[in-house]
Amino acid sequence: MKPNKKILKIHPLDNLIVALSDLNKGEIFNIGNKKIKLKTDVKAKHKFAIDNLNFGSQLYLYGVVVGKAIKSISEGEAVNTQNIRHHTKRYSLPKNLKKTSTSNLSNNQYNTKTFDGYHREDGKVGTENNWLVIPLVFCQNRNINELKKALLSGLGYGSLRERVFNLDKLISNFKAGATKSQLLNEKVLTSEKDSSQKRLFSNIDGIYFLTHEGGCGGSKYDSVSLCNLIAGYINNPNVAGATILSLGCQHAQISLLEKSLKRIAPDLKKTIFFMEQQKSNSEEEYLAECIKKTFVGLIEANKIKRKPASISKLTLGLECGGSDGFSGISANPVLGFVSDIVVGQGGSAILSEFPELNGVEQELINRCTSLEKAKKFKSLMQNYNRKASALGAGFDSNPSPGNIKDGLITDAIKSAGAAKKGGTSPIVDVLDYTEQTIIPGLNLLCTPGNDVESTTALAGSGANIILFTTGLGTPTGNPAVPVVKVSSNTSLYNSMADIIDFNTGTIIDGVSTIKDCGEKLLNFVLEVASGRVKVCARELGQNDFIPWKRGMSL
Repeated sequence: MKPNKKILKIHPLDNLIVALSDLNKGEIFNIGNKKIKLKTDVKAKHKFAIDNLNFGSQLYLYGVVVGKAIKSISEGEAVNTQNIRHHTKRYSLPKNLKKTSTSNLSNNQYNTKTFDGYHREDGKVGTENNWLVIPLVFCQNRNINELKKALLSGLGYGSLRERVFNLDKLISNFKAGATKSQLLNEKVLTSEKDSSQKRLFSNIDGIYFLTHEGGCGGSKYDSVSLCNLIAGYINNPNVAGATILSLGCQHAQISLLEKSLKRIAPDLKKTIFFMEQQKSNSEEEYLAECIKKTFVGLIEANKIKRKPASISKLTLGLECGGSDGFSGISANPVLGFVSDIVVGQGGSAILSEFPELNGVEQELINRCTSLEKAKKFKSLMQNYNRKASALGAGFDSNPSPGNIKDGLITDAIKSAGAAKKGGTSPIVDVLDYTEQTIIPGLNLLCTPGNDVESTTALAGSGANIILFTTGLGTPTGNPAVPVVKVSSNTSLYNSMADIIDFNTGTIIDGVSTIKDCGEKLLNFVLEVASGRVKVCARELGQNDFIPWKRGMSL
Protein backbone atom coordinates (compact mmCIF):
# COMPACT_ATOMS: atom_id res chain seq x y z
CA MET A 1 0.00 0.00 0.00
CA LYS A 2 1.31 3.43 -0.96
CA PRO A 3 0.66 5.92 1.86
CA ASN A 4 -1.20 9.21 1.57
CA LYS A 5 1.31 11.94 0.69
CA LYS A 6 0.76 13.77 4.01
CA ILE A 7 -0.58 11.34 6.66
CA LEU A 8 -0.77 7.61 7.38
CA LYS A 9 -3.02 5.50 9.59
CA ILE A 10 -0.99 2.34 10.07
CA HIS A 11 -3.55 -0.01 11.68
CA PRO A 12 -7.35 0.05 12.02
CA LEU A 13 -7.10 0.09 15.85
CA ASP A 14 -4.84 3.15 15.92
CA ASN A 15 -5.99 6.40 17.48
CA LEU A 16 -2.73 8.08 16.45
CA ILE A 17 -1.92 9.21 12.92
CA VAL A 18 1.60 9.66 11.50
CA ALA A 19 2.49 12.93 9.76
CA LEU A 20 4.48 12.17 6.61
CA SER A 21 5.29 15.85 6.12
CA ASP A 22 5.04 18.99 8.24
CA LEU A 23 1.35 19.74 8.93
CA ASN A 24 -0.14 23.11 9.88
CA LYS A 25 -2.75 23.96 12.48
CA GLY A 26 -6.15 24.20 10.81
CA GLU A 27 -5.52 21.61 8.08
CA ILE A 28 -8.42 19.20 7.63
CA PHE A 29 -8.13 15.47 6.87
CA ASN A 30 -10.74 12.83 6.11
CA ILE A 31 -9.85 9.80 8.22
CA GLY A 32 -12.34 6.98 8.02
CA ASN A 33 -15.77 8.52 8.50
CA LYS A 34 -14.42 11.55 10.37
CA LYS A 35 -13.13 14.95 9.42
CA ILE A 36 -10.19 15.89 11.62
CA LYS A 37 -9.12 19.53 11.93
CA LEU A 38 -5.62 19.95 13.36
CA LYS A 39 -5.56 21.85 16.65
CA THR A 40 -1.76 22.22 16.53
CA ASP A 41 1.09 22.11 14.07
CA VAL A 42 2.46 18.57 13.66
CA LYS A 43 6.03 18.00 12.52
CA ALA A 44 6.85 15.28 10.00
CA LYS A 45 7.42 11.90 11.69
CA HIS A 46 5.30 12.90 14.71
CA LYS A 47 1.76 11.85 15.54
CA PHE A 48 -1.62 13.42 16.31
CA ALA A 49 -4.78 12.07 17.98
CA ILE A 50 -7.95 11.31 16.03
CA ASP A 51 -10.11 11.03 19.16
CA ASN A 52 -10.60 13.17 22.25
CA LEU A 53 -8.52 11.41 24.89
CA ASN A 54 -8.92 11.77 28.64
CA PHE A 55 -6.27 11.48 31.33
CA GLY A 56 -5.27 7.81 31.47
CA SER A 57 -6.51 6.94 27.97
CA GLN A 58 -4.42 4.41 26.09
CA LEU A 59 -2.80 5.37 22.80
CA TYR A 60 -2.54 2.90 19.93
CA LEU A 61 -0.07 2.75 17.04
CA TYR A 62 0.69 -0.28 14.84
CA GLY A 63 -2.36 -1.81 16.53
CA VAL A 64 -0.71 -2.00 19.98
CA VAL A 65 -0.67 0.19 23.09
CA VAL A 66 2.27 2.60 22.89
CA GLY A 67 1.50 5.12 25.62
CA LYS A 68 -0.94 6.65 28.09
CA ALA A 69 -2.31 10.20 28.18
CA ILE A 70 -1.06 12.17 31.20
CA LYS A 71 -3.43 15.05 30.41
CA SER A 72 -6.43 15.55 28.16
CA ILE A 73 -5.60 15.47 24.45
CA SER A 74 -7.96 16.93 21.88
CA GLU A 75 -8.85 15.39 18.55
CA GLY A 76 -6.34 16.80 16.04
CA GLU A 77 -3.70 17.65 18.69
CA ALA A 78 -0.08 16.52 18.41
CA VAL A 79 1.20 14.10 21.04
CA ASN A 80 4.50 14.84 22.74
CA THR A 81 6.49 14.18 25.89
CA GLN A 82 4.30 16.66 27.78
CA ASN A 83 0.98 14.90 27.19
CA ILE A 84 1.81 11.18 26.96
CA ARG A 85 4.15 8.75 28.68
CA HIS A 86 5.41 5.24 28.00
CA HIS A 87 2.85 2.54 28.72
CA THR A 88 2.32 -1.00 27.44
CA LYS A 89 -0.16 -3.79 27.95
CA ARG A 90 0.74 -6.67 30.23
CA TYR A 91 1.70 -9.86 28.51
CA SER A 92 1.34 -13.48 29.57
CA LEU A 93 2.03 -17.01 28.51
CA PRO A 94 -0.97 -18.78 26.99
CA LYS A 95 -1.79 -22.33 28.02
CA ASN A 96 -1.34 -23.42 24.44
CA LEU A 97 0.28 -21.74 21.48
CA LYS A 98 -1.55 -21.65 18.20
CA LYS A 99 0.55 -22.75 15.28
CA THR A 100 1.86 -19.70 13.43
CA SER A 101 1.59 -20.02 9.69
CA THR A 102 4.79 -19.97 7.66
CA SER A 103 5.40 -16.82 5.67
CA ASN A 104 3.50 -16.60 2.39
CA LEU A 105 6.82 -15.57 0.82
CA SER A 106 8.12 -19.15 0.80
CA ASN A 107 6.83 -19.74 -2.72
CA ASN A 108 8.74 -20.68 -5.85
CA GLN A 109 9.19 -17.05 -6.88
CA TYR A 110 12.39 -16.84 -4.84
CA ASN A 111 13.78 -20.39 -4.81
CA THR A 112 16.16 -19.78 -7.71
CA LYS A 113 17.90 -16.92 -5.89
CA THR A 114 21.55 -17.64 -5.08
CA PHE A 115 24.73 -15.90 -3.98
CA ASP A 116 28.41 -16.76 -4.41
CA GLY A 117 29.84 -17.56 -1.00
CA TYR A 118 32.59 -19.42 0.84
CA HIS A 119 31.51 -22.97 1.72
CA ARG A 120 32.85 -24.16 5.10
CA GLU A 121 33.45 -27.73 6.22
CA ASP A 122 30.54 -27.54 8.70
CA GLY A 123 28.06 -26.80 5.90
CA LYS A 124 27.77 -23.07 6.58
CA VAL A 125 28.50 -20.49 3.89
CA GLY A 126 30.27 -17.20 4.42
CA THR A 127 29.49 -13.99 2.56
CA GLU A 128 33.12 -12.97 3.15
CA ASN A 129 36.40 -14.79 3.83
CA ASN A 130 38.04 -12.87 6.66
CA TRP A 131 40.93 -13.34 9.08
CA LEU A 132 40.54 -11.89 12.58
CA VAL A 133 43.22 -10.75 15.02
CA ILE A 134 41.66 -10.53 18.50
CA PRO A 135 43.00 -9.70 21.98
CA LEU A 136 41.79 -11.61 25.02
CA VAL A 137 42.54 -8.58 27.19
CA PHE A 138 42.82 -4.82 26.77
CA CYS A 139 46.57 -5.02 27.60
CA GLN A 140 47.04 -6.35 24.06
CA ASN A 141 45.34 -3.44 22.25
CA ARG A 142 48.63 -1.70 21.48
CA ASN A 143 50.07 -4.93 20.04
CA ILE A 144 46.93 -5.35 17.96
CA ASN A 145 47.45 -1.87 16.49
CA GLU A 146 51.12 -2.61 15.76
CA LEU A 147 50.14 -5.75 13.87
CA LYS A 148 47.46 -3.80 12.03
CA LYS A 149 49.99 -1.26 10.76
CA ALA A 150 52.36 -3.98 9.60
CA LEU A 151 49.94 -6.41 7.98
CA LEU A 152 47.39 -4.16 6.29
CA SER A 153 49.86 -2.02 4.39
CA GLY A 154 52.21 -4.90 3.68
CA LEU A 155 49.51 -7.16 2.22
CA GLY A 156 47.51 -4.54 0.31
CA TYR A 157 44.57 -4.11 2.67
CA GLY A 158 44.82 -0.35 3.15
CA SER A 159 41.68 1.78 3.28
CA LEU A 160 39.95 1.97 -0.09
CA ARG A 161 38.79 5.52 0.51
CA GLU A 162 41.48 7.52 2.27
CA ARG A 163 40.78 11.19 2.93
CA VAL A 164 43.68 13.62 2.80
CA PHE A 165 43.39 16.53 5.24
CA ASN A 166 45.90 19.35 4.78
CA LEU A 167 46.58 21.59 7.78
CA ASP A 168 49.32 23.68 6.11
CA LYS A 169 47.02 26.60 5.22
CA LEU A 170 45.41 26.60 8.67
CA ILE A 171 48.83 26.82 10.31
CA SER A 172 50.22 29.50 7.97
CA ASN A 173 47.05 31.62 8.19
CA PHE A 174 47.03 31.32 11.98
CA LYS A 175 50.64 32.51 12.12
CA ALA A 176 49.71 35.39 9.81
CA GLY A 177 47.00 36.53 12.26
CA ALA A 178 43.84 35.15 10.59
CA THR A 179 40.58 35.52 12.53
CA LYS A 180 38.59 32.56 13.81
CA SER A 181 35.94 33.03 11.10
CA GLN A 182 38.64 33.10 8.40
CA LEU A 183 40.12 29.87 9.76
CA LEU A 184 36.69 28.24 9.86
CA ASN A 185 36.15 29.09 6.18
CA GLU A 186 39.46 27.54 5.12
CA LYS A 187 39.35 24.34 3.07
CA VAL A 188 41.01 21.43 4.88
CA LEU A 189 39.84 18.34 2.99
CA THR A 190 41.95 18.54 -0.14
CA SER A 191 41.28 15.17 -1.76
CA GLU A 192 40.22 11.57 -1.47
CA LYS A 193 42.54 8.97 -2.86
CA ASP A 194 42.31 5.29 -3.56
CA SER A 195 45.16 3.91 -1.49
CA SER A 196 44.41 0.25 -2.17
CA GLN A 197 47.18 -1.94 -3.51
CA LYS A 198 46.98 -5.21 -5.36
CA ARG A 199 46.32 -7.77 -2.67
CA LEU A 200 48.63 -10.72 -2.25
CA PHE A 201 45.74 -12.96 -1.17
CA SER A 202 42.93 -12.49 -3.69
CA ASN A 203 40.45 -14.73 -1.84
CA ILE A 204 40.84 -13.04 1.55
CA ASP A 205 38.26 -10.24 1.76
CA GLY A 206 39.72 -8.64 4.86
CA ILE A 207 42.09 -8.88 7.81
CA TYR A 208 40.40 -7.24 10.79
CA PHE A 209 41.89 -6.20 14.10
CA LEU A 210 39.53 -6.06 17.07
CA THR A 211 40.17 -4.10 20.25
CA HIS A 212 38.11 -3.85 23.46
CA GLU A 213 38.38 -2.82 27.11
CA GLY A 214 37.63 -6.19 28.74
CA GLY A 215 39.27 -9.45 29.69
CA CYS A 216 40.49 -8.49 33.15
CA GLY A 217 39.72 -6.20 36.07
CA GLY A 218 35.96 -6.73 35.85
CA SER A 219 33.78 -9.60 36.96
CA LYS A 220 34.62 -13.19 36.08
CA TYR A 221 31.20 -13.34 34.41
CA ASP A 222 32.21 -10.60 31.95
CA SER A 223 35.39 -12.49 31.03
CA VAL A 224 33.44 -15.70 30.40
CA SER A 225 30.96 -13.73 28.30
CA LEU A 226 33.81 -12.13 26.32
CA CYS A 227 35.33 -15.56 25.57
CA ASN A 228 31.92 -16.85 24.46
CA LEU A 229 31.58 -13.85 22.15
CA ILE A 230 35.06 -14.29 20.64
CA ALA A 231 34.33 -18.00 20.15
CA GLY A 232 31.19 -16.99 18.24
CA TYR A 233 33.25 -14.73 15.98
CA ILE A 234 35.72 -17.51 15.22
CA ASN A 235 32.80 -19.85 14.50
CA ASN A 236 31.12 -17.31 12.19
CA PRO A 237 31.03 -18.61 8.57
CA ASN A 238 32.59 -15.34 7.37
CA VAL A 239 35.77 -16.10 9.34
CA ALA A 240 38.48 -18.33 7.90
CA GLY A 241 40.72 -18.26 10.97
CA ALA A 242 42.06 -16.11 13.79
CA THR A 243 45.14 -14.99 15.66
CA ILE A 244 44.40 -14.62 19.39
CA LEU A 245 46.65 -12.40 21.51
CA SER A 246 46.93 -13.02 25.26
CA LEU A 247 49.07 -11.40 27.95
CA GLY A 248 48.92 -14.53 30.12
CA CYS A 249 47.73 -13.47 33.56
CA GLN A 250 44.28 -12.03 32.77
CA HIS A 251 40.86 -13.43 33.69
CA ALA A 252 40.02 -14.26 30.06
CA GLN A 253 42.45 -17.14 29.75
CA ILE A 254 43.20 -19.02 26.53
CA SER A 255 41.81 -22.15 28.22
CA LEU A 256 38.51 -20.34 28.79
CA LEU A 257 38.25 -19.46 25.08
CA GLU A 258 39.14 -23.04 24.12
CA LYS A 259 36.35 -24.28 26.37
CA SER A 260 33.88 -21.88 24.71
CA LEU A 261 34.95 -23.07 21.25
CA LYS A 262 34.65 -26.72 22.22
CA ARG A 263 31.13 -26.15 23.49
CA ILE A 264 29.75 -24.38 20.38
CA ALA A 265 31.88 -26.04 17.67
CA PRO A 266 33.48 -29.29 18.89
CA ASP A 267 34.58 -30.26 15.37
CA LEU A 268 35.86 -26.84 14.29
CA LYS A 269 38.47 -27.18 11.55
CA LYS A 270 39.55 -23.54 11.31
CA THR A 271 43.12 -22.44 11.98
CA ILE A 272 43.55 -20.58 15.27
CA PHE A 273 46.86 -19.30 16.62
CA PHE A 274 47.02 -18.61 20.38
CA MET A 275 49.85 -16.19 21.19
CA GLU A 276 50.83 -15.49 24.83
CA GLN A 277 53.16 -12.54 25.37
CA GLN A 278 54.44 -13.56 28.81
CA LYS A 279 55.96 -16.68 27.23
CA SER A 280 57.98 -14.56 24.81
CA ASN A 281 61.46 -13.07 25.32
CA SER A 282 60.54 -9.60 24.02
CA GLU A 283 57.70 -7.64 22.50
CA GLU A 284 59.57 -7.50 19.19
CA GLU A 285 59.96 -11.28 19.11
CA TYR A 286 56.30 -11.71 20.10
CA LEU A 287 54.98 -9.45 17.34
CA ALA A 288 57.25 -11.04 14.76
CA GLU A 289 55.91 -14.48 15.69
CA CYS A 290 52.31 -13.18 15.45
CA ILE A 291 53.01 -11.82 11.97
CA LYS A 292 54.65 -15.01 10.70
CA LYS A 293 51.89 -17.30 11.99
CA THR A 294 49.13 -15.03 10.67
CA PHE A 295 50.85 -14.98 7.26
CA VAL A 296 50.96 -18.78 7.18
CA GLY A 297 47.28 -18.91 8.17
CA LEU A 298 46.37 -16.52 5.36
CA ILE A 299 48.10 -18.76 2.82
CA GLU A 300 45.80 -21.62 3.80
CA ALA A 301 42.67 -19.45 4.03
CA ASN A 302 43.32 -18.07 0.55
CA LYS A 303 42.81 -21.52 -1.01
CA ILE A 304 39.00 -21.33 -0.70
CA LYS A 305 36.99 -19.68 -3.50
CA ARG A 306 33.45 -18.40 -3.88
CA LYS A 307 30.86 -20.88 -5.18
CA PRO A 308 27.08 -20.58 -5.68
CA ALA A 309 24.88 -21.13 -2.63
CA SER A 310 21.15 -21.06 -1.99
CA ILE A 311 19.71 -18.17 0.02
CA SER A 312 18.90 -20.82 2.62
CA LYS A 313 22.55 -20.35 3.63
CA LEU A 314 21.96 -16.72 4.60
CA THR A 315 21.64 -15.70 8.24
CA LEU A 316 20.41 -12.12 8.38
CA GLY A 317 21.16 -9.95 11.40
CA LEU A 318 18.32 -7.41 11.78
CA GLU A 319 19.38 -4.14 13.41
CA CYS A 320 18.29 -0.51 13.70
CA GLY A 321 20.06 2.55 15.01
CA GLY A 322 19.39 6.28 14.95
CA SER A 323 15.74 5.44 14.27
CA ASP A 324 13.11 8.03 13.41
CA GLY A 325 9.34 8.24 13.11
CA PHE A 326 9.50 6.79 9.59
CA SER A 327 11.61 3.72 10.43
CA GLY A 328 8.62 1.61 11.42
CA ILE A 329 6.68 2.33 8.21
CA SER A 330 9.44 2.14 5.60
CA ALA A 331 12.86 0.65 6.39
CA ASN A 332 11.88 -1.80 9.14
CA PRO A 333 8.93 -3.40 7.28
CA VAL A 334 11.19 -3.76 4.22
CA LEU A 335 13.65 -5.73 6.37
CA GLY A 336 10.70 -7.79 7.59
CA PHE A 337 9.77 -8.55 3.98
CA VAL A 338 13.34 -9.67 3.15
CA SER A 339 13.53 -11.67 6.40
CA ASP A 340 10.32 -13.52 5.53
CA ILE A 341 11.69 -14.40 2.07
CA VAL A 342 14.97 -15.76 3.46
CA VAL A 343 13.20 -17.68 6.24
CA GLY A 344 10.65 -18.98 3.75
CA GLN A 345 13.50 -20.42 1.68
CA GLY A 346 15.02 -22.24 4.67
CA GLY A 347 17.43 -19.51 5.80
CA SER A 348 17.67 -17.70 9.13
CA ALA A 349 17.12 -14.23 10.52
CA ILE A 350 18.00 -12.83 13.94
CA LEU A 351 15.92 -10.07 15.57
CA SER A 352 17.87 -8.44 18.40
CA GLU A 353 17.58 -5.38 20.72
CA PHE A 354 15.29 -6.59 23.53
CA PRO A 355 14.63 -3.10 24.99
CA GLU A 356 13.10 -2.31 21.61
CA LEU A 357 10.65 -5.20 21.81
CA ASN A 358 9.01 -3.68 24.89
CA GLY A 359 5.29 -3.44 24.18
CA VAL A 360 5.12 -6.13 21.49
CA GLU A 361 5.97 -9.05 23.78
CA GLN A 362 2.54 -10.67 23.47
CA GLU A 363 2.68 -10.72 19.67
CA LEU A 364 6.15 -12.29 19.77
CA ILE A 365 5.14 -14.81 22.44
CA ASN A 366 2.18 -15.84 20.30
CA ARG A 367 4.52 -16.39 17.33
CA CYS A 368 6.85 -18.75 19.23
CA THR A 369 6.74 -22.34 18.03
CA SER A 370 6.85 -23.76 21.56
CA LEU A 371 5.93 -22.72 25.10
CA GLU A 372 9.52 -23.42 26.12
CA LYS A 373 10.76 -20.71 23.74
CA ALA A 374 8.01 -18.31 24.83
CA LYS A 375 8.93 -18.83 28.52
CA LYS A 376 12.59 -18.15 27.77
CA PHE A 377 11.72 -14.93 25.94
CA LYS A 378 9.52 -13.73 28.80
CA SER A 379 12.19 -14.58 31.38
CA LEU A 380 14.98 -12.81 29.46
CA MET A 381 12.85 -9.69 28.95
CA GLN A 382 11.81 -9.47 32.60
CA ASN A 383 15.27 -10.15 34.01
CA TYR A 384 16.89 -7.61 31.70
CA ASN A 385 14.35 -4.90 32.53
CA ARG A 386 14.65 -5.66 36.26
CA LYS A 387 18.45 -5.32 36.22
CA ALA A 388 18.35 -2.17 34.10
CA SER A 389 15.69 -0.61 36.37
CA ALA A 390 17.82 -1.35 39.44
CA LEU A 391 20.52 0.78 37.82
CA GLY A 392 18.07 3.61 37.17
CA ALA A 393 17.39 2.97 33.47
CA GLY A 394 14.50 0.63 32.67
CA PHE A 395 13.20 -0.03 29.16
CA ASP A 396 11.09 3.15 29.31
CA SER A 397 14.37 5.14 29.29
CA ASN A 398 15.39 3.73 25.91
CA PRO A 399 14.52 6.49 23.38
CA SER A 400 17.49 8.80 22.75
CA PRO A 401 17.12 12.59 22.36
CA GLY A 402 17.43 12.06 18.60
CA ASN A 403 14.67 9.45 18.63
CA ILE A 404 12.34 11.77 20.56
CA LYS A 405 13.09 14.77 18.35
CA ASP A 406 12.17 12.71 15.28
CA GLY A 407 8.91 11.23 16.50
CA LEU A 408 9.75 8.25 18.74
CA ILE A 409 8.63 9.80 22.01
CA THR A 410 8.06 6.60 24.02
CA ASP A 411 9.93 3.31 24.08
CA ALA A 412 6.71 1.53 23.10
CA ILE A 413 6.36 3.66 19.95
CA LYS A 414 9.99 2.89 19.11
CA SER A 415 9.52 -0.82 19.84
CA ALA A 416 6.33 -1.25 17.83
CA GLY A 417 8.15 0.03 14.74
CA ALA A 418 11.44 -1.75 15.49
CA ALA A 419 9.73 -5.16 15.74
CA LYS A 420 8.65 -4.85 12.09
CA LYS A 421 12.19 -5.92 11.14
CA GLY A 422 11.20 -9.46 12.14
CA GLY A 423 8.44 -9.76 9.54
CA THR A 424 5.67 -12.26 10.20
CA SER A 425 7.48 -15.60 10.38
CA PRO A 426 7.17 -18.01 13.34
CA ILE A 427 9.84 -17.63 16.04
CA VAL A 428 11.77 -20.90 16.11
CA ASP A 429 14.32 -20.08 18.82
CA VAL A 430 15.13 -17.56 21.55
CA LEU A 431 18.84 -16.97 22.21
CA ASP A 432 20.55 -15.43 25.18
CA TYR A 433 23.57 -13.19 24.49
CA THR A 434 26.38 -15.12 22.67
CA GLU A 435 24.23 -18.22 22.07
CA GLN A 436 24.52 -19.55 18.52
CA THR A 437 21.90 -19.63 15.77
CA ILE A 438 21.39 -23.33 15.08
CA ILE A 439 17.71 -23.61 14.00
CA PRO A 440 16.79 -22.21 10.56
CA GLY A 441 14.03 -19.61 10.80
CA LEU A 442 13.42 -16.42 12.78
CA ASN A 443 15.43 -16.25 16.02
CA LEU A 444 15.23 -13.69 18.84
CA LEU A 445 18.59 -12.67 20.38
CA CYS A 446 18.91 -10.88 23.71
CA THR A 447 21.05 -7.79 23.14
CA PRO A 448 20.87 -4.16 24.20
CA GLY A 449 19.48 -1.51 21.87
CA ASN A 450 22.92 0.10 21.73
CA ASP A 451 23.78 -0.04 18.02
CA VAL A 452 27.35 -1.31 18.17
CA GLU A 453 26.86 -3.67 21.12
CA SER A 454 23.93 -5.23 19.27
CA THR A 455 25.65 -5.56 15.87
CA THR A 456 28.66 -7.00 17.71
CA ALA A 457 26.34 -9.61 19.23
CA LEU A 458 24.63 -10.45 15.93
CA ALA A 459 27.95 -11.37 14.31
CA GLY A 460 28.89 -13.38 17.41
CA SER A 461 25.70 -15.43 17.14
CA GLY A 462 26.21 -16.36 13.50
CA ALA A 463 24.83 -13.63 11.23
CA ASN A 464 26.72 -13.64 7.92
CA ILE A 465 25.20 -10.35 6.75
CA ILE A 466 23.61 -7.56 8.81
CA LEU A 467 20.82 -5.25 7.60
CA PHE A 468 20.87 -2.02 9.59
CA THR A 469 18.07 0.55 9.31
CA THR A 470 18.49 4.18 10.28
CA GLY A 471 16.43 7.34 10.07
CA LEU A 472 19.04 9.76 11.42
CA GLY A 473 22.29 8.26 10.11
CA THR A 474 24.57 5.93 12.08
CA PRO A 475 28.21 5.52 10.97
CA THR A 476 29.12 2.00 12.06
CA GLY A 477 30.07 -1.39 10.70
CA ASN A 478 31.38 -4.77 11.85
CA PRO A 479 34.76 -6.50 11.43
CA ALA A 480 33.38 -9.97 10.64
CA VAL A 481 30.20 -9.22 8.73
CA PRO A 482 29.21 -6.68 6.04
CA VAL A 483 26.62 -4.21 7.34
CA VAL A 484 24.09 -2.96 4.78
CA LYS A 485 22.85 0.47 5.90
CA VAL A 486 19.21 1.18 4.94
CA SER A 487 17.69 4.66 5.26
CA SER A 488 14.07 5.25 6.25
CA ASN A 489 13.79 8.53 4.36
CA THR A 490 15.11 10.00 1.11
CA SER A 491 16.45 13.17 2.72
CA LEU A 492 18.88 11.13 4.85
CA TYR A 493 19.89 8.99 1.87
CA ASN A 494 20.77 12.10 -0.13
CA SER A 495 22.57 13.95 2.67
CA MET A 496 24.60 11.00 4.03
CA ALA A 497 25.20 9.04 0.84
CA ASP A 498 28.71 8.14 1.97
CA ILE A 499 27.40 5.94 4.81
CA ILE A 500 24.02 4.75 3.43
CA ASP A 501 23.72 1.83 1.00
CA PHE A 502 19.99 1.61 0.26
CA ASN A 503 16.97 3.92 0.41
CA THR A 504 13.43 2.98 1.43
CA GLY A 505 12.32 6.61 1.66
CA THR A 506 10.52 6.20 -1.64
CA ILE A 507 7.77 4.47 0.39
CA ILE A 508 7.27 7.66 2.41
CA ASP A 509 7.44 9.67 -0.83
CA GLY A 510 4.53 7.58 -2.13
CA VAL A 511 6.32 6.27 -5.23
CA SER A 512 7.01 2.66 -4.21
CA THR A 513 5.71 -0.09 -1.94
CA ILE A 514 7.24 -2.28 0.75
CA LYS A 515 7.24 -5.17 -1.73
CA ASP A 516 9.02 -3.06 -4.41
CA CYS A 517 11.74 -2.00 -1.98
CA GLY A 518 11.95 -5.44 -0.39
CA GLU A 519 12.67 -7.22 -3.65
CA LYS A 520 15.24 -4.59 -4.64
CA LEU A 521 16.91 -4.86 -1.23
CA LEU A 522 17.03 -8.67 -1.49
CA ASN A 523 18.82 -8.40 -4.84
CA PHE A 524 21.23 -5.82 -3.37
CA VAL A 525 21.93 -8.12 -0.40
CA LEU A 526 22.76 -10.99 -2.77
CA GLU A 527 25.23 -8.76 -4.62
CA VAL A 528 26.90 -7.86 -1.31
CA ALA A 529 26.87 -11.50 -0.19
CA SER A 530 28.57 -12.45 -3.47
CA GLY A 531 31.34 -9.89 -3.02
CA ARG A 532 30.30 -7.91 -6.10
CA VAL A 533 29.23 -4.84 -4.11
CA LYS A 534 31.19 -3.37 -1.20
CA VAL A 535 29.06 -1.69 1.47
CA CYS A 536 29.83 1.85 2.62
CA ALA A 537 30.97 0.69 6.05
CA ARG A 538 33.66 -1.46 4.40
CA GLU A 539 34.74 1.41 2.13
CA LEU A 540 35.08 3.69 5.16
CA GLY A 541 36.83 1.14 7.38
CA GLN A 542 34.05 1.16 10.00
CA ASN A 543 34.73 -2.05 11.93
CA ASP A 544 33.32 -1.55 15.41
CA PHE A 545 33.42 -4.16 18.15
CA ILE A 546 31.96 -3.52 21.63
CA PRO A 547 31.17 -6.46 23.93
CA TRP A 548 28.11 -5.99 26.15
CA LYS A 549 28.44 -5.81 29.92
CA ARG A 550 25.10 -7.25 30.95
CA GLY A 551 22.53 -4.87 32.42
CA MET A 552 24.77 -1.84 32.06
CA SER A 553 23.27 -0.48 28.83
CA LEU A 554 20.05 -0.36 26.87
